[in-house]
Amino acid sequence: MTETTSAATAIPPAANQIPVSGADIASAAGATPAAPEITSALIVDATLWILIGFSVVTWALILIKGIQHLRISQHNRSYGKKFWGAQDFQAAAALEGNKGPAARVADIGFTTLIEADGGTTTHDLEHTGDRQELLDRRLRQQMQKERGALESGLAILATIGSISPFVGLFGTVWGIMGALTSISKSGSASLDVVAGPIGEALIATAVGIAVAVPAVIGYNFFIRRNKVIWAFLDDFAIDFVHLALKTSFLIKRPASGSVASPRTSGTGAKHPVLKASHEDLQAEGAQI
Repeated sequence: MTETTSAATAIPPAANQIPVSGADIASAAGATPAAPEITSALIVDATLWILIGFSVVTWALILIKGIQHLRISQHNRSYGKKFWGAQDFQAAAALEGNKGPAARVADIGFTTLIEADGGTTTHDLEHTGDRQELLDRRLRQQMQKERGALESGLAILATIGSISPFVGLFGTVWGIMGALTSISKSGSASLDVVAGPIGEALIATAVGIAVAVPAVIGYNFFIRRNKVIWAFLDDFAIDFVHLALKTSFLIKRPASGSVASPRTSGTGAKHPVLKASHEDLQAEGAQI
């Protein structure tokens, strides 16, 4: 009788137990998937912000490079007119206030010839090849510097143009994964449930393509412009060496402040000697 009473008292009364409803179990089970949803939204948002940053950098570089190429074209045309309109090679060395790649290449050439005329190099046929080799090497070195300045920033455009679609695709894939998780939790696969989350995820791919297209177009455009400028500088350097060869690589240091003016005849008509030499060089090149 005593054992039966103690066993009965070991069982707690039903009134002391805490009731657990089905709603509490459902809420506890539904609280855990919140973390993947938050992570998915954050990753998609981060992807979009990265693409927006890429877009800002792309348009900034396009604007900067566009202004740079516009100024270079103006400076090269301006200096080309003054250079080929000078009286002679010595007068062209006295031109001042020049800007642009062509002017800097010519300045290096004149500096090299002036240094050679200072007595460090013998002016005879034996050393003519040495002076020409030195002049050609200095001109090529300066042209490489100009080429480096022209190509600055293009690697960034190429990188943005190539990786932006993949960054957008990454955001889309992650967003779709989050959308599928939400759909499975809701237990409904109707169109109104599926279209919203997946459509938001696909925006990342669209933004990635929209960022990549201007970057690729800008890169190809400036690569083409660089080739044109490089060809111009290459022709200018070849003509410069030919003109220096005609003067036996002899040139005097120009007086400070002197600016060359085109040669005029008695009637006042201009007869620039270098322009005629330039036309002769072009004719020789056409024959070759």
